Amino acid sequence: MTRVAQLPIHRATEADCPAIVTFLRNHVESSMFPLSNLAHHGLGRDHPNAQRIWIETDGHDVTGLIALTEAGSLLPQFPPDRVELFAAAVDGEKVAMILGDARQVSVLRTALGLTRAPLRTLNVEPHFSLDLSDLIVPEGEGTLAPLSAAPTQLLVDWRVAYEVETFGGEPSVFRADAARQIARWTADDSHRVLMSKGQPIAMTGFNARLPDIVQIGGVWTPPDLRRRGHARRAVALHLSEARKAGASRAVLFAASEPAARAYRAIGFRQIGEFSLCVFKKAQVANV
Repeated sequence: MTRVAQLPIHRATEADCPAIVTFLRNHVESSMFPLSNLAHHGLGRDHPNAQRIWIETDGHDVTGLIALTEAGSLLPQFPPDRVELFAAAVDGEKVAMILGDARQVSVLRTALGLTRAPLRTLNVEPHFSLDLSDLIVPEGEGTLAPLSAAPTQLLVDWRVAYEVETFGGEPSVFRADAARQIARWTADDSHRVLMSKGQPIAMTGFNARLPDIVQIGGVWTPPDLRRRGHARRAVALHLSEARKAGASRAVLFAASEPAARAYRAIGFRQIGEFSLCVFKKAQVANV
């Protein structure tokens, strides 16, 4: 059979969305950010998570793509040996971070000429997946509640502490964005707090959601409350809630070995490596 020659990479339109979704669903565990963004915000520029997408096709099916959100998150999903073509598609664009499969992030950062750009963080983290029928909900302290059950300022302080611990820097650098995030998470009902005796003791959430699969993010336990199983219980209870709502799978990437142990304890298994490359300030791609 003669295969149709691959077409040049081009900017996607609404007509391409069904084929994009089909392609990303074939790589769903490493495509939650672009899939969730597309489902909730579409193509466009009217929300920080709205995204423009450039695709390559074989004449009908999408064979690779790269997405760029309005906030500057670059999200690759393509064969690594095609990196030069996809990098050229976003030449001149502002990039605040690159998130995705570790190998794709590595080759893309090089192809974009950003290997010397100052970094806030460059993490290669274990990537986990869980069939929710295998979820283990540990016994322990606390019950889940919406973020509105906790003092907003406390949650902002927790988020600032998370950012400082993850990226380093002064708390003042993160405070305004942390306040916006907590407000957005509260409005979106995407996160939960674990409450005990009327006090919040941990936070968890979903940073990408589809009806059948969720991606965990924003997990935090204050240092003085750690090593008591609060985070794993909060995550497991939230996943149990998602399972009752129809979700059948969950994915996440773990920032530390203690976090990875907690996720393994509730049933997660590693499937690969996920990378977060965050620049100190937005960079212009220079192919």
